[in-house]
Amino acid sequence: MRVLIVEDERVLADTIAEGLREEAMAVDVAYDGDAALELTSYNEYDVVVLDRDLPTVHGDEVCRVLVARRHRGRILMLTASGEVEERVDGLALGADDYLPKPFVFGELVARVRALSRRSGAPVPPVLECAGIRLDPYRRRVERDGREVRLTNKEFTVLEELLRAEGGVVSAERLLERAWDENIDPFSNIVRVTMATLRRKLGGPPVIETVTGSGYRL
Repeated sequence: MRVLIVEDERVLADTIAEGLREEAMAVDVAYDGDAALELTSYNEYDVVVLDRDLPTVHGDEVCRVLVARRHRGRILMLTASGEVEERVDGLALGADDYLPKPFVFGELVARVRALSRRSGAPVPPVLECAGIRLDPYRRRVERDGREVRLTNKEFTVLEELLRAEGGVVSAERLLERAWDENIDPFSNIVRVTMATLRRKLGGPPVIETVTGSGYRL
């Protein structure tokens, strides 16, 4: 899952981003409205966590532009106001959900995950294939009933392969979904992560390399 945090309070933005990365999400951060519009113009996000009171371009305008562009990511709007009128205004602009500050981080995570399920085709809450069982919410993976302990990146890569339902997933797609915009596009990190993931899953092998295209289960 890839998430964009748009928040001008840098400490808060970086704290949210770090927390979501610990939840195995790929996270980018924008500290103003201009940066948010630029990032969303060339990156695909499942969820945009958008503060309403932003410098350069107000959060309301960012929301309007994203809706007008038909950006596929769902919008979770944040605001310091918990007034009903504020929530109604935000939703009327096209936001998909609304969370007043201060908030409990666990609730933010739950809302982001719930919105991500609505950003694409419906998927089951637990993903299963070839004896592999992945539960995104309990952060648990099993192979033939045996628990497999994965790093956050390994977990996300496996989740993307499972979601593809046997389709080929390119290395570029995995970089986009499991890492953030700062990753070197020429890095061999996907190949290294895949090798470790295969070893942890054990035999018989279930991840196939499709030469020149990517990987599939």
